[in-house]
Amino acid sequence: MLDLQFLCDHLDAVRTNCRNRGVTVDLENVLPLRDKRNALILEADKTRQEQKTLAAQIPKADAASKPALVERGRQLREAVAAFEVEQKEIEAQLRAVQCSVPNMTHADAPVGALESDNKVVRTWGTPPKFDFKPLDHVDLCEKHKLVDLEAGARVTGHGFYFLKNEGALLELALVQYAVQKLIAHGFTLHITPDLARIDVLEGTGYQPRGNETQIYSIANTDLCLVATAEITLGGSLKDQILDVADLPLKYAGISHCFRTEAGAHGKASRGIYRVHQFTKVEMFGFTAPDLAASDALHAEIVAIEEEIFQGLKIPYRVLDICTGDLGGPAYRKFDLEAWMPGRNEYGEVTSASNCTDFQARRLGTRCKSPDKKGTQFVHTLNGTAVAVTRAMIAIIENYQQADGTIVIPEVLRMWVGKDQIG
Repeated sequence: MLDLQFLCDHLDAVRTNCRNRGVTVDLENVLPLRDKRNALILEADKTRQEQKTLAAQIPKADAASKPALVERGRQLREAVAAFEVEQKEIEAQLRAVQCSVPNMTHADAPVGALESDNKVVRTWGTPPKFDFKPLDHVDLCEKHKLVDLEAGARVTGHGFYFLKNEGALLELALVQYAVQKLIAHGFTLHITPDLARIDVLEGTGYQPRGNETQIYSIANTDLCLVATAEITLGGSLKDQILDVADLPLKYAGISHCFRTEAGAHGKASRGIYRVHQFTKVEMFGFTAPDLAASDALHAEIVAIEEEIFQGLKIPYRVLDICTGDLGGPAYRKFDLEAWMPGRNEYGEVTSASNCTDFQARRLGTRCKSPDKKGTQFVHTLNGTAVAVTRAMIAIIENYQQADGTIVIPEVLRMWVGKDQIG
């Protein structure tokens, strides 16, 4: 959420930013609502001052004057109450507008709305050239009994699955591999809840209700299944005041992720590329309210994502994501796309966003500094260490051999317990 004063002072820039992001927001009432709220505050303060003066007069008034003064006091109390009710209504309307406005965007982020508008920053590794016809992960998983999509559909529905045999071991290995990397980089490890309250989802910028939501909500409660540990890690310091000397805080979270993936279709929905539940290791950071600090942690998060996939020896490319695909909270976002032979193209495996103070303002997460008066909203960042199903696809397809076996990446063998599948 943008600061209201910033929003009012930079309406033209905010309109341009919304247009670049492909977001339609009605900003015409912002200034009138702000001015009306300010007028109500002045009137309420003026009325309270009159109340205070009157309260001092009543004990000294004679018997004949006192009833009129008491009646006037009652009228003033009712007036103040009415001002407060109207002020709350106006503030609710202002907050609704604020919540509909996306974050501002880094000046270097590509402007556009199509995948082709994303900018390739760099590539690493060379896609393998097979001297045989490679299979995609669905056929390989069926051949080696790694994933059971039919059982998942019988038990839960389309988009759910069972991991079996080395498929299950690969998940455990990828989680351990990512966790050990993050601990080495100073991240504090968490296993987070799979549920969060609606206000926490909204605080991190997710839309838990409505026709376009990707969130599973629990009937007759204010709880939802989380789409990522970003939600729970960000919410863990909701309404807290941190010491700026303790920042940055670097958290790692292991969680299941649940997404309805409404409207998903085509080759992206084949197999386990786009599913309704998967396991993920997530990075989350809280930094001082300073772009230099949050940009530095953003760069570190992306570097860790690259280190993880370089360790797996999976070819990838890094994309600077265009304005139309940033998502509301993100100031800037970089994605890693791994080479997936079964798709004969790169597919997204990680995402890293700097959200500046957008989420913190909603969540009420602030910091204090000895050289500054009051508190300030921190900056928050998030990034994928490993989204297990996507990483498994990249491994299974890139490491397949002519004889049908699949080589286990060396960095995972200690947890899988073997060198190859098949």
